[in-house]
Amino acid sequence: MAIRTGIVALVLAGWLGLAGPVQAQDPEVVDQQLKALLAETVARSSSFDDRFDAEVWLVDMSARMAPYLPDEQERLEFLRLVHQASSSAGLKPDLVLALIHAESLFDRYALSVAGAQGVMQVMPFWKHELGRPEDNLIDLATNLRYGCTILKYYLDKEKGNLRRGLARYNGSLGSQKYPDRVIDYWYSYWYVNE
Repeated sequence: MAIRTGIVALVLAGWLGLAGPVQAQDPEVVDQQLKALLAETVARSSSFDDRFDAEVWLVDMSARMAPYLPDEQERLEFLRLVHQASSSAGLKPDLVLALIHAESLFDRYALSVAGAQGVMQVMPFWKHELGRPEDNLIDLATNLRYGCTILKYYLDKEKGNLRRGLARYNGSLGSQKYPDRVIDYWYSYWYVNE
């Protein structure tokens, strides 16, 4: 376990530019604040089966997301919530990140001209349909729960057909523009080969 933790620390330091060449970096030199933040995030992530897998995924996705969310703490919390909501819905977290990339560019306060809100651009009518008008779709955890549940429903409705499920999510069934965009982001930026 100590060796795996040291490896993660080295990888984290290299990806975040905290270290020089990986071969020469001592794991103890890694920014202790970031290390503590990552450990706390992993500890609160109930959607991971293994602590090491959690650390590797969070480090990898955090490095990819840095241009969009520069604050490390905000980024790690965002990723933890995405992983939790997508796993709970039975979705791949990297697919959900691609959809968020297309929908809002990770802006939790995004508001479309049609009235869709938050990172997954959920329409407010869903709150009333569920009898939960008090729900705040700008709240990241709430928005992710709604968005992931809706996406999973449409994918199931389309018997796993990703293009049709994504088009339904976007309200553009029959057009390939939106599904192509999400799939392009998925394979260009977020895809994790499992």
